[in-house]
Amino acid sequence: MTACAADFKVKAMIYAIHKILRGRFAGHFKKKIPLLGLLFVAFFWFQAAPLQADGPQPPFGPGEKLTFRLKWTVFNAGEAVLEVLPNEMIGGREARHFVMRAKSNAFIDSFYKVREQIDAYTDLAMTRSVLYKKRQIEGKANRDVVVTFDWQNFKAQFIMFGDKYPPVAIPPGTFDPLSVFYYSRLLQWDVDREISCPITDGEKFVIGRARIIKRETIKVAGRSYDTFLIEPDLQHIGGVFEKSKDAKIELWVTADHRHIPVKIKSKVVVGSFIGELISDLAPHPPRQ
Repeated sequence: MTACAADFKVKAMIYAIHKILRGRFAGHFKKKIPLLGLLFVAFFWFQAAPLQADGPQPPFGPGEKLTFRLKWTVFNAGEAVLEVLPNEMIGGREARHFVMRAKSNAFIDSFYKVREQIDAYTDLAMTRSVLYKKRQIEGKANRDVVVTFDWQNFKAQFIMFGDKYPPVAIPPGTFDPLSVFYYSRLLQWDVDREISCPITDGEKFVIGRARIIKRETIKVAGRSYDTFLIEPDLQHIGGVFEKSKDAKIELWVTADHRHIPVKIKSKVVVGSFIGELISDLAPHPPRQ
């Protein structure tokens, strides 16, 4: 990975995820609110060495499944799942496969139904994205997106229902908004560290930034976790965050080698959102 890639900030990822994973409430809440995407607003990556075939195993693998309960103020809003699936062949090469599924519950469905699945693929060494897909229903909107990556020319191509849009220039080491989270889990984290990344959703390439605030023990769904508290910079996030004077997002990630998210909380003008881990299925250990 080049120094150019390292210069880009996590602000990019935050903006891109907000754009990709956002919903609307009906009636007087007609402001853009990242309903089910809040779990992933603060995921990021550091610059690090690529995985080696004979090196240590990553802290995730096929079979891992993380399930989150989502709440808006005092109401249950839905569920989101992060899952690692078996490797697949993409463009003649083996690739890692990550999936995010999100759905609103019956209460939210009554005025704004959300069904979403994102499939993200990276090279085996976890140095860059190779394919990104999103199928999404939000209210009356329907999207079917594919983003391809041309690493010979350093371009990302956004395709909506088969229609190609102008390609976006990207630097080496660019990830999509989902696989960047898994890349971050390979790295060592420290309190007071500021982190940065290049990221694209195929429509644009932007910059992001986040800071590891402190290490603390929290209780989620009756279980205690030793975590890092991370706060992303919201400078480039629009919608309800831009309109909220004291808008804030906090993300708690385990301080062990797995680095899994266990809780996310946001503060905005229309109330707070909370996502909490309720189920953690770890992958089977690799065969010797």
